[in-house]
Amino acid sequence: MRGVLAAFHDLDSTVEAIEALKQKNLGEIRVFTPTPRHELEEAIAAPPSPVRRFTLIGGLLGCTFGYWIAIWVSDYWPLVVGGKPIASWVPYTIFGFEVMVLIGGLSTVAGLFIAARIPRLTMMVGYDPRFSHGDYGIWVECPPEQARTAEDLLKQHGATEVRRER
Repeated sequence: MRGVLAAFHDLDSTVEAIEALKQKNLGEIRVFTPTPRHELEEAIAAPPSPVRRFTLIGGLLGCTFGYWIAIWVSDYWPLVVGGKPIASWVPYTIFGFEVMVLIGGLSTVAGLFIAARIPRLTMMVGYDPRFSHGDYGIWVECPPEQARTAEDLLKQHGATEVRRER
C-alpha cells in the first residue's frame, strides 16, 4: 500500500480536503479522527454498515430455532392435558423471542468483529498517534504517479504535515 498521509488541526479544512480528493478521484480515502464527527461521515459518504445484515439473519435464525426447539421438545416428550394441542405456537412465542434476541445480539457482535477486521494482524498504514489527541488525518491510497497531485491538494487545503507512506 502506497499513499499520502496528511495531518490537519481544523475540521473544516479536513472536510474540504476530502471533498477535493473525491472530485479528483485520486484513490481510496481513509480518515482518522479523535472523536466521531458527522461532518466527516457526510464528506466520506460511506455505504451503510453490513453489520445490520448479520443482526437480521441472526434474529431470524434465532426465532426459527426457538420455535423449532420448543416444538421438538413438546413432540418428543408430550404432555397431554385436556385435549389441548401438543405443539401450539402461542406459548412458544416467548421462547422464540428470547432466542431471537440472544442469537441476534451474538451475531451483531460477530458481524462487528468481521466488518472491522478485528483482530487486525497487520499494522494499519497511515496511522499517527496525533490522531488520537485532537488532530485529524487523511490517508489517500494512490499510485506513485498521483502522489504529487494528492500532496499538493492536501497542502492547498491547510494540512499541517503531508508525507508519503509505504
